[in-house]
Amino acid sequence: MGPTPPSAEALPTPPERGWALVTGASAGIGWELARCLAAEGWDLILTARRRERLVELSEQIRNEAGCDALVVPCDLSTPDGAARLARELEERSLWVEILVNNAGFGHHGRFWTMELDRGLDMIQVNVTAVTELAHRLLPPMVEAKRGRILNVASTAAFQPGPNMAVYYASKAYVLSFSEALREELRGTGVTVTALCPGPTRSEFGQQAGFGDSVFLDKLPRPSSRTVAEYGVRALLRGKGVAVEGLLNRMHVFALRFLPRGLVLRLVRRFQEVRG
Repeated sequence: MGPTPPSAEALPTPPERGWALVTGASAGIGWELARCLAAEGWDLILTARRRERLVELSEQIRNEAGCDALVVPCDLSTPDGAARLARELEERSLWVEILVNNAGFGHHGRFWTMELDRGLDMIQVNVTAVTELAHRLLPPMVEAKRGRILNVASTAAFQPGPNMAVYYASKAYVLSFSEALREELRGTGVTVTALCPGPTRSEFGQQAGFGDSVFLDKLPRPSSRTVAEYGVRALLRGKGVAVEGLLNRMHVFALRFLPRGLVLRLVRRFQEVRG
């Protein structure tokens, strides 16, 4: 048995139902994850950098579901972003029962041509913030013997990604971390789910720097809403690894049998075509 977290004795008695915190809620999958959780009756804490988008989502949630939706802007790419967010939640006595680590972004192109700060920011958001928020918000969940974490990984987590090297590596971390943490938490009443979507119709491609691609446009990509609905179902059922879509599940299964070198060349070719 591991040591008791230093703050455990000071933890207040949690309410009958806590809040659901969604990071990266200002667009895409994060926006829809928040709406889907509200549809299940959860009050929301919405965080991202764009306050105006969060306010718009908050109003939409109140109108659609009648749930509360608090706006707490935060830039998780800064070294103290996660700590400041956790501190504000504590100061406002907001107990998080569901943590959705959705914030993240990618970059398309050769690693050595990417601005170093962008790569480091990607690691900060995709890896460090995910880890820190889980560490800061888990002790009250374990103490209460209930809670859920949804970490948004990707099908990119299952293989290296030439031309998106840092992004693929960051999602491999999220998947590995989620699976290990889930096993550590077995029997505590707290579950961890890794949501692994494939290519999705969202703002991700524009932010990652993809050019116009006829090939990509022809792919049967699901909407952000479809991915979010699948992810929330998996979260509430306590599923471990949730790969959205039959084709994506077939892809992940096939990777077990393909030579690593061939996988690398195929991924590189795919990224060259979609760029």
